[in-house]
Amino acid sequence: MGKIAFSKITHKIPSRFFEDKAFAEGYRFVAGIDEAGRGCLAGPVVAAAVILPRGYNNDSIRDSKQLSPAKREETAKVIQQEAIATGVGIVSSTIIDEINILQATLLSMTKALSALRIEPDFIFVDGNRALTVPLAQQTIVGGDALSISCAAASIIAKTTRDALMREYHQQFPYYDFLHNKGYGTSNHVAAIARWGFSPIHRRTFKTKQLFQEGLDI
Repeated sequence: MGKIAFSKITHKIPSRFFEDKAFAEGYRFVAGIDEAGRGCLAGPVVAAAVILPRGYNNDSIRDSKQLSPAKREETAKVIQQEAIATGVGIVSSTIIDEINILQATLLSMTKALSALRIEPDFIFVDGNRALTVPLAQQTIVGGDALSISCAAASIIAKTTRDALMREYHQQFPYYDFLHNKGYGTSNHVAAIARWGFSPIHRRTFKTKQLFQEGLDI
Protein backbone atom coordinates (compact mmCIF):
# COMPACT_ATOMS: atom_id res chain seq x y z
CA MET A 1 0.00 0.00 0.00
CA GLY A 2 1.48 3.34 -0.99
CA LYS A 3 2.11 6.05 1.55
CA ILE A 4 -0.55 8.73 1.79
CA ALA A 5 0.49 12.39 1.77
CA PHE A 6 -0.67 13.75 5.13
CA SER A 7 -0.56 17.37 3.94
CA LYS A 8 -3.50 16.69 1.65
CA ILE A 9 -5.72 15.63 4.54
CA THR A 10 -7.63 18.43 6.21
CA HIS A 11 -10.47 16.60 7.96
CA LYS A 12 -11.66 18.29 11.15
CA ILE A 13 -12.60 14.91 12.59
CA PRO A 14 -11.14 11.48 11.82
CA SER A 15 -12.48 9.96 8.62
CA ARG A 16 -12.42 6.67 6.74
CA PHE A 17 -9.89 8.06 4.25
CA PHE A 18 -7.13 5.62 5.20
CA GLU A 19 -9.41 2.68 5.82
CA ASP A 20 -11.28 3.13 2.54
CA LYS A 21 -7.99 3.16 0.63
CA ALA A 22 -6.96 -0.10 2.30
CA PHE A 23 -10.32 -1.71 1.53
CA ALA A 24 -10.08 -0.52 -2.08
CA GLU A 25 -6.75 -2.32 -2.36
CA GLY A 26 -8.35 -5.60 -1.30
CA TYR A 27 -7.72 -5.76 2.44
CA ARG A 28 -10.63 -7.18 4.44
CA PHE A 29 -9.89 -6.52 8.10
CA VAL A 30 -8.22 -3.18 8.84
CA ALA A 31 -7.15 -2.31 12.38
CA GLY A 32 -6.15 1.00 13.93
CA ILE A 33 -3.75 1.01 16.89
CA ASP A 34 -3.02 3.73 19.44
CA GLU A 35 -1.76 4.05 23.02
CA ALA A 36 -2.43 6.02 26.17
CA GLY A 37 -0.15 6.89 29.07
CA ARG A 38 3.17 7.11 27.31
CA GLY A 39 4.06 10.44 28.92
CA CYS A 40 3.02 9.62 32.49
CA LEU A 41 5.08 9.41 35.66
CA ALA A 42 3.09 6.47 37.02
CA GLY A 43 1.02 3.53 35.87
CA PRO A 44 1.13 1.34 32.78
CA VAL A 45 1.16 2.23 29.14
CA VAL A 46 -1.99 0.88 27.49
CA ALA A 47 -2.62 0.30 23.80
CA ALA A 48 -5.74 -0.71 21.93
CA ALA A 49 -6.40 -2.16 18.49
CA VAL A 50 -9.79 -1.75 16.82
CA ILE A 51 -11.23 -3.27 13.65
CA LEU A 52 -14.28 -1.35 12.46
CA PRO A 53 -16.75 -2.59 9.83
CA ARG A 54 -16.20 -1.43 6.27
CA GLY A 55 -18.03 1.86 5.68
CA TYR A 56 -18.49 2.46 9.41
CA ASN A 57 -19.02 6.02 10.56
CA ASN A 58 -19.57 7.64 13.95
CA ASP A 59 -19.05 11.37 14.41
CA SER A 60 -18.41 10.88 18.12
CA ILE A 61 -15.20 8.99 17.35
CA ARG A 62 -12.24 11.33 17.40
CA ASP A 63 -8.94 11.77 19.18
CA SER A 64 -9.70 10.81 22.79
CA LYS A 65 -8.09 14.03 24.04
CA GLN A 66 -10.85 16.00 22.29
CA LEU A 67 -13.63 14.27 24.23
CA SER A 68 -14.86 14.89 27.76
CA PRO A 69 -14.43 11.94 30.16
CA ALA A 70 -18.17 11.23 30.04
CA LYS A 71 -18.24 11.34 26.22
CA ARG A 72 -15.18 9.07 26.03
CA GLU A 73 -16.85 6.47 28.24
CA GLU A 74 -20.08 6.66 26.25
CA THR A 75 -18.27 6.37 22.93
CA ALA A 76 -16.06 3.53 24.16
CA LYS A 77 -19.17 1.46 24.93
CA VAL A 78 -20.50 2.07 21.43
CA ILE A 79 -17.17 1.07 19.89
CA GLN A 80 -17.09 -2.15 21.93
CA GLN A 81 -20.59 -2.97 20.74
CA GLU A 82 -20.19 -2.08 17.07
CA ALA A 83 -16.58 -2.92 16.24
CA ILE A 84 -15.74 -6.20 14.58
CA ALA A 85 -13.03 -6.68 17.20
CA THR A 86 -11.15 -4.77 19.89
CA GLY A 87 -7.98 -5.73 21.71
CA VAL A 88 -6.07 -4.19 24.60
CA GLY A 89 -2.41 -4.49 25.56
CA ILE A 90 -1.07 -3.39 28.95
CA VAL A 91 2.59 -3.01 29.95
CA SER A 92 3.37 -2.25 33.58
CA SER A 93 5.64 0.43 34.98
CA THR A 94 8.09 -2.31 36.01
CA ILE A 95 8.49 -3.45 32.42
CA ILE A 96 8.69 0.18 31.26
CA ASP A 97 11.69 0.62 33.57
CA GLU A 98 13.27 -2.57 32.26
CA ILE A 99 12.97 -1.96 28.51
CA ASN A 100 12.32 1.83 28.24
CA ILE A 101 9.11 3.65 27.39
CA LEU A 102 9.47 3.44 23.61
CA GLN A 103 9.91 -0.32 23.60
CA ALA A 104 7.15 -0.69 26.19
CA THR A 105 4.79 1.33 23.99
CA LEU A 106 5.54 -0.84 20.96
CA LEU A 107 5.10 -3.94 23.12
CA SER A 108 1.71 -2.74 24.35
CA MET A 109 0.63 -2.19 20.74
CA THR A 110 1.79 -5.67 19.75
CA LYS A 111 -0.08 -7.16 22.72
CA ALA A 112 -3.25 -5.26 21.73
CA LEU A 113 -2.94 -6.62 18.21
CA SER A 114 -2.56 -10.17 19.55
CA ALA A 115 -5.65 -9.71 21.72
CA LEU A 116 -7.93 -9.20 18.70
CA ARG A 117 -10.22 -12.17 18.13
CA ILE A 118 -9.80 -11.69 14.37
CA GLU A 119 -6.38 -11.16 12.83
CA PRO A 120 -6.32 -8.05 10.63
CA ASP A 121 -4.63 -8.11 7.25
CA PHE A 122 -3.69 -4.43 7.41
CA ILE A 123 -2.91 -2.16 10.36
CA PHE A 124 -2.57 1.59 10.82
CA VAL A 125 -0.26 2.50 13.69
CA ASP A 126 -0.50 5.91 15.29
CA GLY A 127 2.96 7.48 15.37
CA ASN A 128 6.11 6.98 13.32
CA ARG A 129 7.24 3.55 14.53
CA ALA A 130 6.20 0.41 12.71
CA LEU A 131 5.51 -2.79 14.64
CA THR A 132 7.61 -5.89 14.19
CA VAL A 133 4.76 -8.08 13.03
CA PRO A 134 4.20 -9.99 9.76
CA LEU A 135 1.34 -7.77 8.65
CA ALA A 136 0.99 -5.04 6.04
CA GLN A 137 0.99 -1.73 7.86
CA GLN A 138 1.36 2.02 7.69
CA THR A 139 2.33 4.45 10.40
CA ILE A 140 0.38 7.70 10.65
CA VAL A 141 1.76 10.61 12.63
CA GLY A 142 -1.24 12.10 14.40
CA GLY A 143 -3.31 9.11 13.34
CA ASP A 144 -5.78 9.49 16.19
CA ALA A 145 -6.87 12.79 14.62
CA LEU A 146 -6.97 11.46 11.05
CA SER A 147 -7.97 7.80 10.98
CA ILE A 148 -11.31 6.66 12.41
CA SER A 149 -9.90 3.30 13.49
CA CYS A 150 -6.88 4.88 15.21
CA ALA A 151 -9.21 7.37 16.91
CA ALA A 152 -11.41 4.50 18.09
CA ALA A 153 -8.31 2.76 19.43
CA SER A 154 -7.27 5.93 21.26
CA ILE A 155 -10.65 6.01 23.02
CA ILE A 156 -10.48 2.36 24.07
CA ALA A 157 -6.88 2.74 25.27
CA LYS A 158 -7.63 5.92 27.21
CA THR A 159 -10.79 4.66 28.94
CA THR A 160 -9.13 1.36 29.81
CA ARG A 161 -6.13 3.11 31.33
CA ASP A 162 -8.30 5.63 33.19
CA ALA A 163 -10.20 2.76 34.80
CA LEU A 164 -6.92 1.21 35.93
CA MET A 165 -5.75 4.51 37.40
CA ARG A 166 -9.01 4.87 39.32
CA GLU A 167 -8.27 1.50 40.88
CA TYR A 168 -4.73 2.58 41.72
CA HIS A 169 -6.14 5.71 43.34
CA GLN A 170 -7.88 3.49 45.89
CA GLN A 171 -4.54 1.88 46.75
CA PHE A 172 -2.42 5.03 46.69
CA PRO A 173 -4.72 8.00 47.40
CA TYR A 174 -1.89 10.42 48.28
CA TYR A 175 -1.04 10.89 44.60
CA ASP A 176 -4.57 11.72 43.41
CA PHE A 177 -4.43 9.35 40.44
CA LEU A 178 -8.19 9.79 40.23
CA HIS A 179 -7.63 13.21 38.70
CA ASN A 180 -4.09 13.27 37.29
CA LYS A 181 -4.14 9.69 35.92
CA GLY A 182 -0.41 9.49 36.57
CA TYR A 183 0.56 12.55 34.54
CA GLY A 184 3.08 15.00 35.98
CA THR A 185 0.78 17.72 37.31
CA SER A 186 2.18 20.11 39.90
CA ASN A 187 0.14 18.44 42.65
CA HIS A 188 1.36 15.02 41.60
CA VAL A 189 4.99 16.12 41.60
CA ALA A 190 4.47 17.70 45.01
CA ALA A 191 3.02 14.43 46.30
CA ILE A 192 6.07 12.53 45.04
CA ALA A 193 8.30 15.03 46.82
CA ARG A 194 6.40 14.43 50.06
CA TRP A 195 5.64 10.70 49.91
CA GLY A 196 8.25 9.33 47.52
CA PHE A 197 7.48 6.83 44.80
CA SER A 198 4.61 4.36 44.95
CA PRO A 199 5.06 0.82 43.56
CA ILE A 200 3.52 1.93 40.24
CA HIS A 201 5.73 4.97 39.66
CA ARG A 202 8.18 4.74 36.80
CA ARG A 203 11.75 5.13 38.02
CA THR A 204 13.09 5.98 34.59
CA PHE A 205 12.04 8.30 31.78
CA LYS A 206 10.37 11.49 33.06
CA THR A 207 10.62 10.67 36.76
CA LYS A 208 14.38 10.52 36.29
CA GLN A 209 14.23 14.19 35.35
CA LEU A 210 12.91 14.95 38.84
CA PHE A 211 16.22 13.78 40.26
CA GLN A 212 18.19 15.65 37.64
CA GLU A 213 16.30 18.84 38.44
CA GLY A 214 17.11 18.49 42.11
CA LEU A 215 13.76 17.45 43.55
CA ASP A 216 14.41 15.95 46.96
CA ILE A 217 12.75 12.54 46.73
